[in-house]
Amino acid sequence: MAATGTSDPHDEGPRREPPSGQFEDELLGLDPDDPEAQAFAEHLERVHRVRPAYTVEGYLGGMSDFADGANRLGGHYRLMAMILALAILLGVAVAAWDAIMYLLTVLFG
Repeated sequence: MAATGTSDPHDEGPRREPPSGQFEDELLGLDPDDPEAQAFAEHLERVHRVRPAYTVEGYLGGMSDFADGANRLGGHYRLMAMILALAILLGVAVAAWDAIMYLLTVLFG
């Protein structure tokens, strides 16, 4: 039985999915079970992912990539990403409030 608070130094957390096979030439000679090789394969998939840029799905996908990247980095980068997201939401809230007040002024003013 293992002591409480100790962990296997070779345990890298949850297993990642194997790469899609799209980048076999770039990964030639790398161990497919190596966490660094898996992370590199995931990076290549993110770099080469193509999605429509001027659609709602494209914007949401871009924000998802931004949030995933900020979570991977952690620390002050994550904090800066949260501040940026809150600043964007604040801008949207101010614009919506201004539009509502303009509409109410035109209708009842």
